[in-house]
Amino acid sequence: MLGNATSGGGPARRALILVENLSVPFDRRVWQECTTLRDAGWKVHVICPQGTKRDTEAEVEIDGVRIHRYPLQAATGGPSGYLREYGSALWHTARLIRKVGPVHVVHACNPPDLLFLPAQWLRRRGARFVFDQHDLVPELYLSRFDRDEDLLYRAVCALERLTYRAADVVLATNESYRDVAVRRGGKRPQDVFVVRSAPAVERFQPVPPEPELKRGKPHLLCYLGVMGPQDGVDYALRSLAKLRDDLGRTDWHAVFVGSGDAFDAMVELSRQLGLTDQVEFTGRIPDADLVRYLSTADVCLSPDPRNPLNDVSTMNKVLEYMAMGRPIVSFDLREARVSAGDAALYAPANDETEFARLTALLLDDPEKRARMGKLGQERVSGPLSWENSQASLLAAYAVACRDHARVGGTPIRKGRRRRR
Repeated sequence: MLGNATSGGGPARRALILVENLSVPFDRRVWQECTTLRDAGWKVHVICPQGTKRDTEAEVEIDGVRIHRYPLQAATGGPSGYLREYGSALWHTARLIRKVGPVHVVHACNPPDLLFLPAQWLRRRGARFVFDQHDLVPELYLSRFDRDEDLLYRAVCALERLTYRAADVVLATNESYRDVAVRRGGKRPQDVFVVRSAPAVERFQPVPPEPELKRGKPHLLCYLGVMGPQDGVDYALRSLAKLRDDLGRTDWHAVFVGSGDAFDAMVELSRQLGLTDQVEFTGRIPDADLVRYLSTADVCLSPDPRNPLNDVSTMNKVLEYMAMGRPIVSFDLREARVSAGDAALYAPANDETEFARLTALLLDDPEKRARMGKLGQERVSGPLSWENSQASLLAAYAVACRDHARVGGTPIRKGRRRRR
């Protein structure tokens, strides 16, 4: 049962969630956190970027959550582009924080590990700081730029340390991230809570398959997710070329759903590999169309290569495939096994040939596909469900606020008013 955020019948406590890399409610994890807190009696505000095709309003209230959005141009051109993006985001975030005013909790979602800076204004007024670590930014930097000795890498490591130091409580997306917060971040184990991302089950309800989506082929393969340099779409495409050329399989059509800064490069790679007639790129599509593709798919692809980030990260697409009852082919990553268990087959890390072979194996075994899909659905509705993460999130907030009784510039700690 959700707890009550009020104290002694007083007004609801106020939480402000800061997000930089996605709009809300498009960011499903953040939206689930917002609604969980709202249902527990919190008054929730969010500061985030505006979307390009959705979430475009500057300010809106949705289902009782107040969202303040700012314009943001996504980074292009390497590290210098990220500096421009983050500088703009910090300025807008600081501006909107003052508009929202004092809160009990300021909850910052990375990347980047910079949001503790504009949050300082609220912390000085008594807010507790919750760090919601969506990504390990040093590992993300290495995965994108492969430079572990340059100034920017040292800077992102320093910013992570400063964010951990500022945090009263850390939310980790899995046990691997929790270990990093304790080991590298120096946090006490009792101050780090695993709040797993989980698919919104109401969003992923299977519908009858539509054979026409297979474009005249017996089988449909599906990829869902972001298309960035570290997401492995290039591995998937090369694996599909091997499936066709080395294994002689042309009995499939593949659809890649999603977008990202590698999208155009992946379309070009598909052309270079001669896959244009068998591979379709949809870009971002409405939820209803996404469900149609996943309901029709025979096998779903999780081609994230092993690198310092992917090996310890939970992939949302894996959980979404499982919610839809789809069998998965994945590279053998630590957290992929934790999430999918027997709902996936695992190729040795970055082995495109074996990835192709396992895909063919599943195409030839509909009974195995059905068993794996059922196992995935059971995991998502059981140990990996959002209901379990809700309890952890509310426990984290309770710990963050354990010595606070009020907000407004003069927090009360341990029964005594502290003057500033």
